[in-house]
Amino acid sequence: MSVQGSIVIGGGAFAGLALALALRQGLGPEIPVVVADPALGTRPSRDRRATAIVAACRRLFETIGAWGDVRGEAQPILDMVVTDSKLEDATRPVFLNFAGDVAPGEPFAHMVENRRLIDALVVRAEAEGIDLRATPVASYDARSDGIDVTLGDGSVIAASLLVAADGARSKLRERAGIATHGWEYDQSGIVVTVGHERDHEGRAEEHFLPAGPFAILPLTGKRSSLVWTERRTEAARIIALSDEEFHAELEQRFGLHLGEVKVLDKPRAFPLSYFVARSFIAERLALVGDAAHVIHPIAGQGLNMGLKDVAALAEVVVDAARLGMDIGGADVLERYQRWRRFDTMAMGVATNSLNFLFSNQSTLLRTVRDIGLGLVDRAPPLKNLFIRQAAGLTGEVPRLLKGEAL
Repeated sequence: MSVQGSIVIGGGAFAGLALALALRQGLGPEIPVVVADPALGTRPSRDRRATAIVAACRRLFETIGAWGDVRGEAQPILDMVVTDSKLEDATRPVFLNFAGDVAPGEPFAHMVENRRLIDALVVRAEAEGIDLRATPVASYDARSDGIDVTLGDGSVIAASLLVAADGARSKLRERAGIATHGWEYDQSGIVVTVGHERDHEGRAEEHFLPAGPFAILPLTGKRSSLVWTERRTEAARIIALSDEEFHAELEQRFGLHLGEVKVLDKPRAFPLSYFVARSFIAERLALVGDAAHVIHPIAGQGLNMGLKDVAALAEVVVDAARLGMDIGGADVLERYQRWRRFDTMAMGVATNSLNFLFSNQSTLLRTVRDIGLGLVDRAPPLKNLFIRQAAGLTGEVPRLLKGEAL
């Protein structure tokens, strides 16, 4: 039987913390798990964004014991409407309407504020005895039988596996010499939280406008999170406006169906891009989440793709440990890569195609896509397939995403 060293995870956001909990659940305390990230020293979390957690990923959080702490603050998405119009159109006809359940009583997604979920994961990790270090991974030295990981505080950990969960600008990926391929879009996503007079009743809205999608995502109370796509120069202009001018731009897109709208935090713009790492693995190193891939937010799958990485990597590592295999060995990591890279490439192609199809002024393309949306809306089996795809429940689904413990 192979003697296993520690597992070090560089990055303490959703992917890193969820992976640490999944590994602790599957491996027990015999194999130490260390999470290193300077952000762990900032408590509570200050991330005021919100994220759609699809059904499969909610099952993961529930299985690793973190969902109970945020369930009361998570807003189920009960249904979703899709419209396609020009900005100046007086009405926005609904071309597609999704009911929200993937199973009786199980919505296909919940909206959760990032800071609530991050804090819940940290509390759970501490309770499980996971070693949280408020310092980065500074360097590492991989060899055939292990990997020595040096942290920013000078400590050195003898490990079997290092996981890069340190985001889109991953230093660990760069140090491993793993190239990426992709491009930047001439688009930015404006993110802001708003309050409104009337209750959204759990409805999410995706308005396809010529510059890109304008998504209204329900939060608890009479609040919604907006993800508003514009050309980069236009996004920069909009967030630089005065409060009154910004409100006018917002109201033109949001409409008055929920009554008067009030901005609750400072709008921020994030440049949008697409890239996939040419390899998800290197010697004793695995990439997960944004370190491995970044996709367009048009389908709301970015974070959920990262959590699929987490579930797949945790499963292959736990299976290997039970078989007495080296958990950081090339054959184990290659199984993870085979599992995740094709799915990631397919999702990248899909989101690129959707963005091209919907973010333009072409009358011909608008006619084609509206006919397509209408056909899907009138074909329940196809609509149900799309719902299950959006919920992360198609293809080879890792056990954690089925709600099964490792």
